[in-house]
Amino acid sequence: MLLRLPTSVSEARDCLAEGAIPVGGATLVWAAWQRDGFPEQAVSLRKVPEATAMGNGVLGGAVLLHQVDDRVPEVLRQAAKGVGTGAVRRAATVGGNVAGSTLRDLLPAALVLDAWAEVLTPDGVYEVDLAEVQAKSPVLLALRWREPVQGAYAKVADPAGGEVPTVVAAAVDTEGVLRVAVREGYAVSSGGVGADGGGVEELFAGALSGVSEAGRSLVRHQVAKVRGE
Repeated sequence: MLLRLPTSVSEARDCLAEGAIPVGGATLVWAAWQRDGFPEQAVSLRKVPEATAMGNGVLGGAVLLHQVDDRVPEVLRQAAKGVGTGAVRRAATVGGNVAGSTLRDLLPAALVLDAWAEVLTPDGVYEVDLAEVQAKSPVLLALRWREPVQGAYAKVADPAGGEVPTVVAAAVDTEGVLRVAVREGYAVSSGGVGADGGGVEELFAGALSGVSEAGRSLVRHQVAKVRGE
């Protein structure tokens, strides 16, 4: 397998156009490649500046999870810190977690930041919302967001022994809008209420109506933290 390491977006586009398979840390695909055969060529964005940027409202898709630091909001940093083991975090990338993984630990944090994605295709770079990222699993060049006032993140294992921990993220932005996202199992739900006094119970009656009672308790706790209650 030939691993191509472009140093610009235009070079990366050419690699995709020529059939190179996108790869970050290969934590999600290595076993399948060993079983089914390796592609002729793969492409990594780890030398593309736009894909390794961090800070000022951007997090590149090629950033390794263990590299995510205080240049990004606390809610996103805690999400990266909670993924897998140290060995996994030293190999796995932001793009692989958000766009390639079925678990997508970083996705709830990105949703409450009202983030959007820059994705790379053979035709160019496009801005898309996170719903499209979930649906299509594109090549993630970067996440972008508006800075929150306060955020909180929690990841709690199912006491019944379930394999997928529940994740809850909450954030309040500069205009007082509260956003909450929950992952239970493999499903992620999210919603927001305005600065006019809307509360978490309003979310439970709408966008988060499918969240379990245990999940709702965790949501209430995280919302209290970001609101300083």
